[in-house]
Amino acid sequence: MKKIIEYTDYRRYIADYYADRKTRRSFTWREFAKSAGFSSPVYLKLVAQGLYNLSDAAVERVAAAMELKDWEVDYFRTLVNLNHAKDDESRRNLFNEMLRIAAIHKATVVEGDSFRYFSDWKNPVIRELAPAMAGAKPLAMAHAVLPKITAAEVSETLAFLVKTGLLEKSADGSYRQTEQFVTTGPMEVTPVAVRNLHRQMGELALETIEGVSQEERHFSGLTMGLSEKSYKKVVQKTAEFRKSVADIVMADDKMERVYRLNLQLFPLSKKISGENK
Repeated sequence: MKKIIEYTDYRRYIADYYADRKTRRSFTWREFAKSAGFSSPVYLKLVAQGLYNLSDAAVERVAAAMELKDWEVDYFRTLVNLNHAKDDESRRNLFNEMLRIAAIHKATVVEGDSFRYFSDWKNPVIRELAPAMAGAKPLAMAHAVLPKITAAEVSETLAFLVKTGLLEKSADGSYRQTEQFVTTGPMEVTPVAVRNLHRQMGELALETIEGVSQEERHFSGLTMGLSEKSYKKVVQKTAEFRKSVADIVMADDKMERVYRLNLQLFPLSKKISGENK
């Protein structure tokens, strides 16, 4: 079966461990639970199904039953805490701890690069800017970014983007994108980073209200009352508009500036009984 480092869901790891053992010899949930010190023969099955959480006290016993060693136990413990975390800040901190454990032991965490990419607004900005500034040094790129960042931050970002294959560096020092658009895909932990990216971009948008002239920015909004049916229609229209913007970008062979387009539709009231307007 896959190594523990390839998992971001401890329940799936437990289920896969059981399935792998069962294919190689006779193995039951009762035997699995007994080896971990549980009196209930189906406890671990219920944990794997998401009906029960694995307690802190039980982590070490289950890890031992699955023959995890040394840093693998630390990773499993952090993984359990990640899956039980209630807020995004805790999830980010725990996933970063998983990345730290993996880095020490020269292992790669699934979603690690994607998580890092969406965790910092500088990554998508530098990814767009670097190819348009052929031969530019990090200091020149730093001076071109709004808001201000340092040359060291640009260098670190470029190194990450090249390492992950999101940018390709040529012999002459210029950069090119390997893929035009980056999407999240069907991942488990990355949405935590994406939500943080939305927060960062929202804060940057607020800064431009005072820091950027009206001729160089466009802000508009609409406060409205909607039914659930109309809400879904607006979401669909927003997706269609976003695709049409992407088509414009794809057809443009000249890049003069990096922009961010935020599309936001969020509630300003609780649900009320529907009435005709």
